[in-house]
Amino acid sequence: MGNGPLAGVRVIELAGIGPGPFAAMLLADLGADVIRVDRASAVRDGAASGGTDFTNRGKRSIAVDLKNDLGRDVVLRLVEKSDVLLEGFRPGVTERLGVGPDACLARNPRLVYGRMTGWGQDGPLASTAGHDVAYIAISGALHAIGRAGGPPQIPINLLGDFAGGSMYLVVGVLSALLEAKLSGRGQVVDAAIVDGAAHLSTFVHGFLAGGLWEDRRGVNMLDTGAPWYDVYETADGGHMAVGAIEPQFYAEFLRLVGLAGEDLPAQHDRDGWPVLRDRFAAEFRTRTRDEWTEVFVPSDACVAPVLSMTEAAEHPYNTSRDVFPELAGHRQPAPAPRFSRTPAGTDGVPVLPGGQTRAVLEDLGFEDAETLLKEGAVAQA
Repeated sequence: MGNGPLAGVRVIELAGIGPGPFAAMLLADLGADVIRVDRASAVRDGAASGGTDFTNRGKRSIAVDLKNDLGRDVVLRLVEKSDVLLEGFRPGVTERLGVGPDACLARNPRLVYGRMTGWGQDGPLASTAGHDVAYIAISGALHAIGRAGGPPQIPINLLGDFAGGSMYLVVGVLSALLEAKLSGRGQVVDAAIVDGAAHLSTFVHGFLAGGLWEDRRGVNMLDTGAPWYDVYETADGGHMAVGAIEPQFYAEFLRLVGLAGEDLPAQHDRDGWPVLRDRFAAEFRTRTRDEWTEVFVPSDACVAPVLSMTEAAEHPYNTSRDVFPELAGHRQPAPAPRFSRTPAGTDGVPVLPGGQTRAVLEDLGFEDAETLLKEGAVAQA
């Protein structure tokens, strides 16, 4: 319930894992009132996680028994008072629970019903299980990540779950919300990680179609094939990231690395790339990461130290912009992007299942809150 650009928008999140909760967190960071519907058993069984699941920050939680008729009706009553519902179950699950799109849109025709899956709502794999790595594999993205002669490298689950999943769910929901304000009608948003990961690679597909990209790993300009777009080890075992693509940036890189004026192959002479790589690698091994950082930062050479997550939180650039503020006793990534007139924000406190059940019901005008608690339709932590 923040003051960002989405203040006044209410989102119902049916509790799940991964990209769904992150999408809901992003909406909460931007000011939406996100009410997370957790399972009642999460309270009764003591299954509440500790307070470090940051994807649950800035939300309120109500614990509901969706197998109870009264519990299902609680969700539908919440839907009547909301703008968005997010769910991340396999296709057909919310329909069987009685809170699918038809039931919800019947209660609130302006509702935007966001669905987050890996495979999508239809197709031959729609009903099967999967994880990020399988989705980016099918999209073609995983094949392109790695060094020449080596296997594909898993880029943790940022590319699939959160870039191809969460971000596309949020884009879809916000687009549908805007359209609903014009038409007065809601709709279903089918966000699939495979779709999103494939869409993210549009730029590369354009290069492929134009003959500027080979459909194999580690031989292209942006996949470690080019020696001036790669990572190099330093004397202390650290690494420096080099992205000197444009000729003026490449010239500055050569100057600062100490190779300006040397008899080197031309930047785009692919036959000479192994020579350039060896020369760059040899130079970087002569100093520590921090010493090279002093050489390159700041400059237009497009070189930066490779920081650990812990180091990143303390880096002067990030501290100057408060990229990792201390919230609820922990360093957390700050809300993004930034707004000039309606700044986003968060207290950083992750909710626990059922922590606000009674308060949510009362705030939304449920005069039968105590009855629902006594009947077990909802639970209070």
